[in-house]
Amino acid sequence: MVVRGLGCPVRFALTAGQKGDAPQAETLLADLPAAVVLADAAYDSNRLREAIAGKGATAVIPNNPSRARKYELDTALYTERHLIECCFAKLKQFRRVATRYEKTARNYAAVVTIAAIVLWLR
Repeated sequence: MVVRGLGCPVRFALTAGQKGDAPQAETLLADLPAAVVLADAAYDSNRLREAIAGKGATAVIPNNPSRARKYELDTALYTERHLIECCFAKLKQFRRVATRYEKTARNYAAVVTIAAIVLWLR
């Protein structure tokens, strides 16, 4: 999920429960303007860092412990990453999002979209 500075969801992608979210990051960030991109250590990859730099943005991603080349982390900016967690918490206030009653991915994506619209309208 991509969240803008005020904690409102901008774009999301559904993935299978056993798949990682990090491979979706490049697709989600494409065509979106950004000065700074915050992510957790699971998203630390050279490819994603290069994609972010190609947009002219700064990547604020902690180093994966297994990374050979360490990047500097702006800890002051990284403290703002709580906005994405707060966004998930707001979305989970909607019971159909939190419990996933929908059987198909299409219907669940529609429910998440409606919940995101409601968050934008608040």
